[in-house]
Amino acid sequence: MIPAIFGLSGLMLTDDERAFFRDSDPAGYILFGRNIENREQVRRLTDDLRSLDGRSNLPILIDQEGGRVARMKAPEWPDFPSGAAFDALYERAPASAIEAARLNAMALAVMLAEVGITVDCLPLLDVRQPGASDVIGDRALGSEPMRVAALGRAILSGLQAGGVVGIVKHIPGHGRAMADSHEALPVVAALDRDLQTDLAPFAALRDAAMAMTCHVVFNAWDPDRPATLSSTVIDSVIRQRIGFHGLLMTDDLDMKALSGDVPSRAADAIAAGCDIALNCWGKMDDMVGIAGALDPISTISLARLEGAMDRIVGAHDPRQFATLVDQRDALLAIA
Repeated sequence: MIPAIFGLSGLMLTDDERAFFRDSDPAGYILFGRNIENREQVRRLTDDLRSLDGRSNLPILIDQEGGRVARMKAPEWPDFPSGAAFDALYERAPASAIEAARLNAMALAVMLAEVGITVDCLPLLDVRQPGASDVIGDRALGSEPMRVAALGRAILSGLQAGGVVGIVKHIPGHGRAMADSHEALPVVAALDRDLQTDLAPFAALRDAAMAMTCHVVFNAWDPDRPATLSSTVIDSVIRQRIGFHGLLMTDDLDMKALSGDVPSRAADAIAAGCDIALNCWGKMDDMVGIAGALDPISTISLARLEGAMDRIVGAHDPRQFATLVDQRDALLAIA
């Protein structure tokens, strides 16, 4: 197995993808809108991916946050609220907001598990900062670290109860970046003492199974490399100060915040201390290059991966879905 998660090109595996994935044996896969049409098609696709090596606990990821980040869309699937909805409810009724976030996440998980998806790239623990890029914006759970942590923990709990593993992101924090890392490299000039605000939710949820890095330079910690590629940030900040010891994956390596070719980015991320290189776009040349650039997954990274996937415990009965949504909506109506 190689320490990479790959995307795919369309609604079904091509012959080239099938042969390459069998040969390279990536740690998992990630789905996007181009891979999704309806329930039956997605279930066939995820079953097909599992059949490549027979792993029943195969990580099959999706970015299904709610709001403007959703790969499974109406009319086949319902819309879900963004993080800002739970932040607004927390202003009036904190306990109700936490329960609404849990119910919402459980409904999301039931929906994903029904079609064979096992990992959701949620929750965001980025603390929203005034004047920052709106790439986070209403996706955030708030601007107060402990509120973000409380809602984030509820989301992780709901996802797990519904049969899906969550990923906390974007560690050690994208909330004060002034640029969108999809388009450019953000550089954060804040002092170390101020960055404690950004670290706090991740430290509170340090026991999460999985985390995703951010492609952001923090001058206080490493002015030369973004967090994804910085052994200083990964070891000193993420592993030691935050205390996160679960599976650490990169954000998408194809984002414009990073320079150099994609295979080199993957190798540099693993060398810096990431467990998994995430490459989302299903470009065969890049994936072949990544497979050639990476050694087999390390023993410790494999143990972290297997430990994360072992957290799937939910019964994920699709008949629960409508009840969960109704209960969530009743709580959100308070705001």
